[in-house]
Order: sequence, then structure tokens, then C-alpha cells
Amino acid sequence: MSVISEENVRGGSVFKDISADDEDWQPTEIESLCMNCYQNGTTRLLLTKIPFFKEIIVSSFSCANCSWSNTEIQSAGRIQEQGVCYTLKVRTKQDLNREVVKADCATTRIPELDFEIPPFTQKGSLSTIEGLLDRAVAGLKQDQAVRRAADPEVADKIDEFIQRLKKLKEVENEFTLVIEDPSGNSFVENPVAPRKDEALTMSLFKRTIQQDKQLGIRADDDSDEEPAANDLDTMRNEVLVFNTNCPECNAPASTNMKLVQIPHFKEVIIMATNCDSCGHRTNEVKSGGATEELGTKITLNITDPSDMSRDLLKSETCSVLIPELEFELGMAALGGKFTTVEGLLKDIKDLIVAKNPFVCGDSGTTDRVQKLNEFGEKIDKVIAGEINVHIVLDDPAGNSYLQNVYAPDPDPEMVIEKYSRSFEQNEELGLNDMKTEGYQQEN
Repeated sequence: MSVISEENVRGGSVFKDISADDEDWQPTEIESLCMNCYQNGTTRLLLTKIPFFKEIIVSSFSCANCSWSNTEIQSAGRIQEQGVCYTLKVRTKQDLNREVVKADCATTRIPELDFEIPPFTQKGSLSTIEGLLDRAVAGLKQDQAVRRAADPEVADKIDEFIQRLKKLKEVENEFTLVIEDPSGNSFVENPVAPRKDEALTMSLFKRTIQQDKQLGIRADDDSDEEPAANDLDTMRNEVLVFNTNCPECNAPASTNMKLVQIPHFKEVIIMATNCDSCGHRTNEVKSGGATEELGTKITLNITDPSDMSRDLLKSETCSVLIPELEFELGMAALGGKFTTVEGLLKDIKDLIVAKNPFVCGDSGTTDRVQKLNEFGEKIDKVIAGEINVHIVLDDPAGNSYLQNVYAPDPDPEMVIEKYSRSFEQNEELGLNDMKTEGYQQEN
């Protein structure tokens, strides 16, 4: 039996990078009860790291008496600041091969069938779209023999629904798969990265108090009322500090928050996290004002390496386009950032190349890895001034900013356009259903 040593725990090496070459790092074996035959079987636990999930616990049970086995994945990392929702339009059989990381707290829906898998009813898994459908079919088939004896009508309806689920794998008609994860730890593959995936959309959302309680990050006896907002005058003059965990090493860290007035722009909230343990630093920006009446599209023609030092504010609602590289970054990716043009390009490279969970290890095919590495090399050449490109910041909320180095005079290399938002953009921002007049008169 393999045992996790006390030295490994003290040294912070309990979670090792997953590797087929490390013969010394063996799973821990525990004798446990088989829930199929109620004889003793063996559970193997492996604490390791894989891309995106970072620290995970892989557990595998096998029973030598009845040959029953079970495997599951549990996230051992931190819960993200926001939840994530992936919406995939499955149009071809190739879409069924997309890899999916689904946390146990995620909700899976297929609106066309009015079908939903509630959170915490399945264990976390690393699978494909086809694998998710097969798992749903297997779950519905369970206990069908008992249902058929007790209520044949219900059993027949479930059999009919199982056939409808199986038929989805033929992809005769387009259907939608929605994975909504309040922990932010689920993921759906983009097979055409770094280009935009027309079939896949991702959005971030703020968890409700009930979801916080389900995830165990808020006590059940806490009040359901939202905390009152801090006084703005106090926030303008002070740096607020609160405790958090490092997103890289999960060690205790502190986050600083302050209201900042950007010249020739507006007031924003900057949140910065510094980790003393691993040196990780990150910042996030929230708009301090309301949504503007018009959207803003900023186009910068990069013609000189000095353009890399321009200050840049990318809000959470801003998408980034680089036409020369056929690249588009959706509004939800990277979150809000106050950085420079060079910092934004480096963050894009890290997101697409370094932190892509389907590039590392066995998940990365040669063609895909080569294509993404070539994209990373082009980004490096743009930063070095070897390639001239246009960077387009398209923010329908109008809360993004790019420094004009010629201010207050016009910048010859930058074009700022104001435009009216479309219905779809207002829908994404939640403005279509927002009522700001007469709401106090309703019961």
C-alpha cells in the first residue's frame, strides 16, 4: 500500500504534475466496501495536477469479488470568483468529440428535449459530448426493471426518452448543450483555437447566495440579504484589503481594492492580488459607472514598439480582435483588466497557448499544438515590433479605454467609434429586461 508521506505534506508536494514517467508517485490504496456486492474492494486515490483543473483527486474503486468498478474526479483546487456557463450548438458529429471537463456542481441542459441533469447528481468527469450523452442514458436505464414492474407506463415513457437521447448522437438536427457551473471549474473544448468558435459561447455570472451555500463557501445560517454597499467617499480615499486565496498555488493571499479615476475617461475599481508564496500577481478591473448609452469600438494601428506601453482598460464586456491574425477573444474571456497593450497580448498568448487544457499531455494533437505554437510566435513578433497589426477593442457597454499618447490632441493611429447596440448585445448585457421607471409602484 502506498502512503502519502508527512514530508510531502509539509513540503507542499502532495499534488504532483500528472506524468507517466514518475514511477515513485503511486496511488494510495484503501480497503473499502463494495456497494454492489457488499464485499471488501479496493479504492485507489491519486492526488495530482492536470491542466485547467490544477489540483484534483482521482479515485478508482474495483471489486475482485463481483468485478464492479467506478472512477471519478474531484476538484481539489479553489472555487473561481465567478460561475461559468457554456452554450454549445451541436451541428455535426465532429462536435460530439469535443472534450468536456464537467464539475460535480454543474448543471447540464438540453433545451430541445426539456432535459436537465441537476447539480450534485453526478460526479465530476473528463469526457466528451458523446460521453455525456452516454452517461445520461446509463443513468436513465438504471432501475428500469423495477420501474417496469411497479409502473409500466412510466417505464415506457423513460424508454421513449432514452431513444430520443440516443438519436441525438446521429445529429440529424442541431441541438443545444448548456453546461452551467457556479464554481467556474468546467470547460468545453474549442477545436479551432485560437480562432473564435462560432458554435460555442461562454459567459461568466455572479453566484447567488443559494449557490454559495451549495458550494459550502457561505454558512447555511447566514442571512440571505446582500451586504450593504461601502461608502464611496471612504473607498476613494482608502485601499480596502480582504483575505483570499492565490489562484495559482491556493496559498492564503490578500486582495487590494481601490477606486481610481483614469484621466480623460472615468472612475473604475481596480482589484489586485499578490501572493507571497509563489509570486503570482493579478489584477482585475470593474467599471465604477453605469453602462453608457452607446457602445465603443477602439481600433489601434500598431506601427511602433512604443505602442506596447500604452495604458489599456479592458472591461468584462469588451471583446478583442486582431484581424491580421484571424483572432477574436470573446467578451467573457480574461475578465476586466487594467494593463498595457503588451500586457494584453501576453495574457492572450498565455490563455491560448500556455493555459489551454487541451494542448498539454495526451490531449494535444500534433497539428493543434503546432498551430497554437505558431500563433504564440506571431504574438511574440507583434510585441517585438516585427509585425504590424490592428487591435480592436469592441465594448458594447462603452466601459473600455485605450491611452491616447497625443492627448488632448487626436491620435493619428487610433480610431474611436460610437455605435448603437443591437438587440442581441442588449440581451447579453441584461438591458432588455431591465426596468428603471415605475418599478416601485409594482407589488
